Amino acid sequence: MSRKTRSKRRRSGRGCVQKANGVLHPRVQKVGPQHFGVVCVDVGKAKSEWMLCDFYGKVLIEPTEVLHTRCGFDLAILVLREALRKYRIRDQVVAVERTGNYHLPVKRAFAAASFETRIVHPFATKQFRQPADPGNKTDPNDLDAMFRATVTGFGLLEQELDDVSRRLRLLTRHRRDLVEKRSSLCCQIREHLDALLPGYAALFDEVWESAIAIHVARHFVSPELIREANLEGLTHSLRQAHIRVHQGVLQRILTWASNATSPADATDIHQRIWTTLDDDRAAKTLEIQALERDVASLLVQTPYVLLLSHPGINVVSAGELAGEMGPITHYLNAKAITGRAGLFPSRYQSVDVDRADGKIIRCRNRRLRTILMMIADNLIQCNHHFRGLNAIWKTQGKDPRWSRVKVACRFTRILYQIVAGRQVFRHPSQRDRAYILDKLLTFHRQHATPLDKTLVDLNRAIHQIPKAEYNNEAAPLQTHCERTQNRRRRDPQPIGDILLVVLAKLGVGAVQSTSEDRDPS
Repeated sequence: MSRKTRSKRRRSGRGCVQKANGVLHPRVQKVGPQHFGVVCVDVGKAKSEWMLCDFYGKVLIEPTEVLHTRCGFDLAILVLREALRKYRIRDQVVAVERTGNYHLPVKRAFAAASFETRIVHPFATKQFRQPADPGNKTDPNDLDAMFRATVTGFGLLEQELDDVSRRLRLLTRHRRDLVEKRSSLCCQIREHLDALLPGYAALFDEVWESAIAIHVARHFVSPELIREANLEGLTHSLRQAHIRVHQGVLQRILTWASNATSPADATDIHQRIWTTLDDDRAAKTLEIQALERDVASLLVQTPYVLLLSHPGINVVSAGELAGEMGPITHYLNAKAITGRAGLFPSRYQSVDVDRADGKIIRCRNRRLRTILMMIADNLIQCNHHFRGLNAIWKTQGKDPRWSRVKVACRFTRILYQIVAGRQVFRHPSQRDRAYILDKLLTFHRQHATPLDKTLVDLNRAIHQIPKAEYNNEAAPLQTHCERTQNRRRRDPQPIGDILLVVLAKLGVGAVQSTSEDRDPS
């Protein structure tokens, strides 16, 4: 073996061909292969099939069905314990095949009985089944393949999530599902609205975000009615509904109505459908806002809140990323993040042939890759540094997909330094960083969060921020507090009281007003 090859192998760190957290042979050597048991469970929806073998593959318990009930699991564990005593099994693992969410009750049942439970991916089961039983898939064959995968090192330990990360993951996934459903509703609303009022939706960037557009479409169901109402009628209707009137928007609507084509047939049905869909959209919007407030409350309990110091990262993006990644302690370095997300090209190498620039690898955590790519899109649009890099790459003829992956990979390195290092954003390309507490305060003001909950979130975020950054974090809040106190208003302004409490937490003294005629209230 050449010196170059030996050096390359040392750098790769391959001490064992098994997966790092799937290695079994040290434990097998300690107790002996005939005294090491492997329990394989092929999971179904309402019942599963399991068997017990020693490390050599000798079947100690033939494939047996177990119902997914408390009594069924208790009986299976009782039979397993008796077999372990009978065959003098001194150490064992339980391998459960991942099957949607159906494997979770099985995993919890064996884990509660103090058995080490490992997960076998269906892809591994398939690959170990095909050489022995090509074209023949049965439950016994799957159990045999799971055994071969487990003893080879593909029965993997899963990192457990803490309570905050688990809740954050569930909330962010539910929010993402609602966002997708709301987007589908918006497409349906526009379809029926175009049939009822042809070309009306094109007058607005987002017709469902304009209170004037929705009100006029609901109360004036045809271009003729809009023309008849004229400017005075539209203005009166909006004021009756307590909607702020914009003369320019109404003039644009009247100009459209004067040249609009005839609507489709059955206008009453189209009106009924789109208003019902719009009610559903409005309800989902309120639910999404409530979920985002809850996501922010969980985010401030994790070091991922420090990502808000990165220009171009908002509360929702940081929350989704924190939910999909889990605790940062699960990752050894930034490459572990890109490896789990599958942000690297596939490679084909054989002897002197080495094609390391293939398509992006297909094996990945789909949700983690999705949120990283979404953040990459946001950075390209909102971050000056990455927008400039993308422009340079574009002039060089780089594929836009390559640019997005490149930005995502660079962001993961910054992400790891911020979250694992418990520090705020620092980058030579950026003169100033964003401010965490200022972003949180703006977020809660936009979401109409109750003031007591806003104060709790800000206090929790302070505990995550390094103390060396307290003065920098206080600067924008102090400016906002001065502006609030100097504003001449007779109504109480509790946001100013919140800012004073937060500034006190940051070690900044009370802000003195410079206005001489400020109202004492």
